[in-house]
Amino acid sequence: MREHRLLTGPVGPIEVIIETPTNPPTGLALIAHPHPLHGGTMDNKVVTTLARVAVAAGLVAVRSNFRGVGQTAGIHDHGLGECDDLAVITQNISAQFPSLDWTLLGFSFGCFVQQQLSQRLPIGQTLRQVILVAPAVTLRPFGAINGPATLIQGDQDEIIPLAAVRDYATAQRLDLIVIPEAGHFFHGKLLDLRAQVNTLLTAHRA
Repeated sequence: MREHRLLTGPVGPIEVIIETPTNPPTGLALIAHPHPLHGGTMDNKVVTTLARVAVAAGLVAVRSNFRGVGQTAGIHDHGLGECDDLAVITQNISAQFPSLDWTLLGFSFGCFVQQQLSQRLPIGQTLRQVILVAPAVTLRPFGAINGPATLIQGDQDEIIPLAAVRDYATAQRLDLIVIPEAGHFFHGKLLDLRAQVNTLLTAHRA
């Protein structure tokens, strides 16, 4: 089932798409999109791929537009207000599914927002794992991730060098999966990305 909602956020409406599996869900997945000032939206093909694999793995997939995109109010806040909005979303969805924990997934700039959210998930909510795809570690001040986390990176990424992601993974002691011949947007490699994410999601199934 696919549902479109406008949630009340700190600066106005937050546009959200919620996709629910046919069977009773085993968890919640929040997916964050790439940079809104460079065309990033919740309909980005990597983001929708992550949503589809989450639903197939039995999770409720939640994605939203960041501030100033689509029907979401506000202006770009460099990841800070965006994190506030995601926290509101988790509170709202957790109220509907109180027994389920969260998997945070991000793509590019969205990874920065999810890294922050992992540190400040609202009280009463639990974090199953974090999956960051092509994290923009050279463009934003990434810190530590609170919880089990895995990075996925293409070895031909033209925006975020693999070496930088590997350095971040090493410094933070995180697992890193490298997809051969994949660029930043995973052109022609979405099936490979989907397979890797599916493995991670099903390995941590409740």
